[in-house]
Amino acid sequence: MDTSSIVILDFGSQYTQLIARRIREQNVFSVVLPCTASIEEIQAYKPLGLILSGGPCSVYDADAPPADPKVLELGLPTLGICYGLQYITHHLGGKVVKSDKHEYGHAEVSVVDQELPLFADMTADLTVWMSHGDSAIELPPGFHLTAKTDNAVAGIANPERRIWAVQFHPEVHHTRQGATLLRNFVFNLCHAKADWTPKHFIETTVAAIREKVGNGRAICALSGGVDSSVAAVLVHKAIGDRLTCVFVDNGVLRKNEFFKVQENLRSKLGLNLVAVDASGRFLSKLAGVTDPETKRKTIGREFIEVFDDEASRIFKEGTDEVAWLVQGTLYPDVIESSSVKGPSQTIKSHHNVGGLPEDMKLKLIEPLRDLFKDEVRRIGRDLGMPSDILERQPFPGPGLAVRILGEVTPERVALLQEADDIVVTEIKKAGLYQQIWQSFAVLLPVKSVGVMGDQRTYAYTCAIRAVHSEDGMTADWVPLPYEVLKTISSRIVNEISGINRVVYDITSKPPGTIEWE
Repeated sequence: MDTSSIVILDFGSQYTQLIARRIREQNVFSVVLPCTASIEEIQAYKPLGLILSGGPCSVYDADAPPADPKVLELGLPTLGICYGLQYITHHLGGKVVKSDKHEYGHAEVSVVDQELPLFADMTADLTVWMSHGDSAIELPPGFHLTAKTDNAVAGIANPERRIWAVQFHPEVHHTRQGATLLRNFVFNLCHAKADWTPKHFIETTVAAIREKVGNGRAICALSGGVDSSVAAVLVHKAIGDRLTCVFVDNGVLRKNEFFKVQENLRSKLGLNLVAVDASGRFLSKLAGVTDPETKRKTIGREFIEVFDDEASRIFKEGTDEVAWLVQGTLYPDVIESSSVKGPSQTIKSHHNVGGLPEDMKLKLIEPLRDLFKDEVRRIGRDLGMPSDILERQPFPGPGLAVRILGEVTPERVALLQEADDIVVTEIKKAGLYQQIWQSFAVLLPVKSVGVMGDQRTYAYTCAIRAVHSEDGMTADWVPLPYEVLKTISSRIVNEISGINRVVYDITSKPPGTIEWE
């Protein structure tokens, strides 16, 4: 790690990623590690401070998420949030019990020690967001009360040990002065510098790639989307012509995308691009597969095999051997693909993370692995990339395969390609494309009776999905104008033989995910 950071230990809170984002918004690098991370893993990030997140468990439970108690002996400025306060209390000799009165949602907190640097520039009365059913009733030796509600302890501190904690969630926007509290911790107590900028990221990442690859060669898995395009430009900046980008038609791309992406990336980014039509081999491997996880992992394995084949074909001689594979993996991909968040569950395997085979021949370079989507776009802008590439809506690595529920067949792919093209066309025509995080069609394995021209039809159902999001971790459905929905529906059922019904998905994330599979 080439820069200092704030390390966040995650005990399974739904808000943990917000903590990371709020700190990064201060131009300070932050990283989320599972609460089970070793001391060595933590120290590898050169932490200036440590934050213990919230979590769904009780610290006194036998199956409470484990963390090395030595994290409280590192001498780092440490901030406990919600469960983090209870963890500190429990492990340093205090007492936490189930509360008679739970606190969920908005609450009023009184700061009783305004001299603390943690509460600098904050009022004595705070409106905060609470989410806890346990409370600290006895403080650990050396700690004192810093904030309270009518029902419970809301803040404790031991400045000598450089440990502070709050029972509320400063990372959520419902806590009105939460950003100030986190800023106070990061700058007043950890003495961090606001030097994690796009320019700094580009410089350090390019240098790291150059050192890692040496005189070797790499291929980049290029999809034409924002993530892989920015990753390709970063690596090209580092190693130049020793990077070859490979764009694979996996049989589940959008309509005409195989040709459009090639033209776009060659003409606008000047990348050395090899296009491979592997649609037949992908579709044959997907035949009969209906389980979403199996789909993702099948596509992940097949991608790697294609890249291995291309690496062998393009560079055959010893000094030209390709050793590296570049991917545009993002932080949300990593988070959802593996249980990195303490006791949390794997939501779904992303084909480029959880779907990778263990016996890969190529070594990975994932320059964007610690970034959220909006941060990637900032990096792309600083790299001088065209806005039409950077503003493309996210498209899943497994493509339309995870938007076709049930078996993926050439017939179903063709139907969804046409429906998806209508959705994107009409969203753009309405001037909404860049205002929406994602908008797309889903083909359901449901047939229903319809009537067209006095004739009975029995055809598929198509779902439309449009969501607002900041980073893909949470999302709200978009109330598309009725006229836009009407046009999309009318065009789909009239222009696509095989679909006779259109429905609109009004589910947020959580409880749903953005993609249906």
